[in-house]
Amino acid sequence: MKKNRNQQARPAKTETLTGILEKTKGGFGFVRQEEGGDIFVSRRNLHDAMHGDFVRVDLLPVHLRTRNREGIIDKVLERGTTEVVGTFQKNKRFGFVIPDDKRNSEDIFIKKADFRGAQQGDKVVAKITQYPEKNCSAEGKIIEIISRYGEAGGEIKALIRANGLYETFPSRVNAEAKAKSKEPITAEILRRRRDLRDKTIITIDGASAKDLDDAVSVEMTPAGNFLLGVHIADVSHYVEADGPLDREALKRGNSVYLLSRVVPMLPKVLSNGICSLNPGEDRLTLSCQMEIDQTGQVVQHEIFESVIHSKARMVYDDVSDILETEDAMCIEKYQLIYEDLLRMGRLAEILRNRRKEKGSLDFDFDEAEILLDEEEVPVEIGIAQRRVANRLIEEFMLVANQTVAEHFYWMECPFVYRVHEKPDIEKMIELKAFLAGFGINLPGNPDHIHPKALNDVLLRIEGQPYENIVSTVMLRSMKKAFYSIDCQGHFGLSFPYYCHFTSPIRRYPDLMIHRIIKEIISGSMNEKKLKQYKQDAALAADTASVTERKAQSLEREVEKMKKAQYMQQHIGAYFDGVISGVTNFGIYVQLPDTVEGMVRLDSLRDDYYDYEASKYRVIGRLRHKIYALGDQVTVEVLGANPAERQIDFLLVE
Repeated sequence: MKKNRNQQARPAKTETLTGILEKTKGGFGFVRQEEGGDIFVSRRNLHDAMHGDFVRVDLLPVHLRTRNREGIIDKVLERGTTEVVGTFQKNKRFGFVIPDDKRNSEDIFIKKADFRGAQQGDKVVAKITQYPEKNCSAEGKIIEIISRYGEAGGEIKALIRANGLYETFPSRVNAEAKAKSKEPITAEILRRRRDLRDKTIITIDGASAKDLDDAVSVEMTPAGNFLLGVHIADVSHYVEADGPLDREALKRGNSVYLLSRVVPMLPKVLSNGICSLNPGEDRLTLSCQMEIDQTGQVVQHEIFESVIHSKARMVYDDVSDILETEDAMCIEKYQLIYEDLLRMGRLAEILRNRRKEKGSLDFDFDEAEILLDEEEVPVEIGIAQRRVANRLIEEFMLVANQTVAEHFYWMECPFVYRVHEKPDIEKMIELKAFLAGFGINLPGNPDHIHPKALNDVLLRIEGQPYENIVSTVMLRSMKKAFYSIDCQGHFGLSFPYYCHFTSPIRRYPDLMIHRIIKEIISGSMNEKKLKQYKQDAALAADTASVTERKAQSLEREVEKMKKAQYMQQHIGAYFDGVISGVTNFGIYVQLPDTVEGMVRLDSLRDDYYDYEASKYRVIGRLRHKIYALGDQVTVEVLGANPAERQIDFLLVE
């Protein structure tokens, strides 16, 4: 049998390992192992392996290594890439697909017979028909044209497709959704539900929102307590377990919001139609009704199936204008629900104060609001407002999620919880040292920092120029939240019990626990169903944790791309900013509108600068000038590359 050329070159008595190859934009890569311990592979030792391949790697002898663990790809055991999304480059006899993901550095050769109508500059999907070998390029054929050259939103469409997502749904899923949307609300359905249609129940959302999955109501009890109702769209009534709709929703895990585009978890006929709590329409809901005293404590609660008839579709700005400035026109317009809004405002403030007293963290980051024109070109970047009405809804959803999680925890039934573990000791030691550089003491042992101590720091830095930087470093010191069938508490919120109950239109874990809740409150849960729901809940938790990370990464990519497009219009302009990151090759500077770019160290001509990682700064060898995290600087825009998500700045003295 003929040996692979890499096998022939394998050094004797060399340790051989396997893992997934993760290539970088720089051309080198790392073999990631399940048990940890990444292996560095230089560009010349990658051979024919592509990003995502499962490979066998030989560790190089110690005297040949440039890193602690360095290897050479011996063999590709399994290919990880079957399709490539990219830009089509065409000539008379053949063409190439240049991958959008720069980790796939290999262009895909396309024969003329396999163009399938693709033209120069189109965004396409190429199916690989022959993988790279020796000095031969990978070959493929065009199987899909995502967008034509110059088409509005083409880059975002390509990113969506490259991440394995689709804005449209399979025909079977659409057919089921359409059929379900036409099902009437019968007398039999209403008989099993509490009728709340005469209550003053409203929705409060962003002006452009179309999938309204939560509504609220607040009344006063004879004892002077608040009666808060959080009414959530009963999506599980329309999405049958393990049907085409359900399987597609689980695969997607969540909706993805990409500025002007949404990749929905459910078809619009459900998400924007029968499941959306639109005003003036009867809607099936799952309600959590809580009696809350004047200190913000939930003294009793009920969870039940219901039917509502929303009295108003409110937007954040109008509610905020009423509660913040007592806007006369808004008050007159919404006179019928004005008193309800005042009660909501009072209750939200009480809940927020109680949560703060318990130590709940509230990272009040500036978030970019990117305005696109009809061609999806960014024309303005501002700061998204987080006003009193936004916070009001947040508080109501938080208390409902907490109440539902605690209720079903004590019932010892299968469930999906939202978990946020306490930070690692090493991260807290680093954070304490970082804060000390700003003259801030973080009390407590690193192995037992209470969230209240962290929140006290956030309060102390409020309004300071370095507020966003300190908040960012603190957030990066935390672990990432995830879904689990085990209730392990939420460190950041300082809640021992927490779940996601309030958004079943756009999050699968919420839909999953709605099914469980309805089985239990109807009394139809049995041993067989308990066993099945335990398996289903575990699958939902694992799947949603993965899809959530993918969605967050994609949302960040789109935002970075649009920010770079916007800065292309400002080459040569000067801006004031704050140093938001320091590395051994450059300084990141963030502008007031959240746009972030890099000043490369080799562009600093006045001195040679050394990187001091522990102090988050660089310092000049001769003049000892320091550029540190949080410093205010002025920069000139040198360039911007949307494809690379890169913005280059130059420091201005």
